[in-house]
Amino acid sequence: MTLKNTDARWGGISQLLHWAVVLLILATGTIGLLMGDMRNSPAKIEVYALHKSLGLTILALAALRLPWRLYAGAPAPVPGTPAWQARLASITHWLLYGLLFAIPLSGWTFNSAAGYPLQWFGLFNLPALAERSQTLRATAGEVHELLFWTLVVLALGHAAAALYHHVFQRDATLARMLPRSWFRNRNAPSLPTQD
Repeated sequence: MTLKNTDARWGGISQLLHWAVVLLILATGTIGLLMGDMRNSPAKIEVYALHKSLGLTILALAALRLPWRLYAGAPAPVPGTPAWQARLASITHWLLYGLLFAIPLSGWTFNSAAGYPLQWFGLFNLPALAERSQTLRATAGEVHELLFWTLVVLALGHAAAALYHHVFQRDATLARMLPRSWFRNRNAPSLPTQD
């Protein structure tokens, strides 16, 4: 597998970053939805700290992923993809990239405005992005939640489009974001041979 993207498929680094971020978003989002209902306890503090650390990890991976994408480019749309679908996919990708930065930064701002310390897995402290402010805290919290639900909608649309291409169009749109070994000896769309 080539590390860099080609015209025909995503390379190994892009695949690794994509799926790592997907797993982190699923974990962080699930924790975020559940932690608010926890009773105040040391366990709740630990869960909040985990949520923050995972969010910071997503931010760090986004900071790696964006320059890699600009350097490595992206595969061309599969042959036969209508221009409007290709354009919509491109817009969705860039909106998702923006959200990978905006959601953690809004959470960081919320945390700063609330006056809480921010650590990454207890290894080091990060500076506050803002002074303590109840108004900013409330605004940042609302923005954080709104951006999260925007991400959910876009990510579900992104996944649905990939599955539509895989199941109904029978093309390699989804397969080229997966390791080749997943499709050996399976009844799946053939993968482009260009590496």
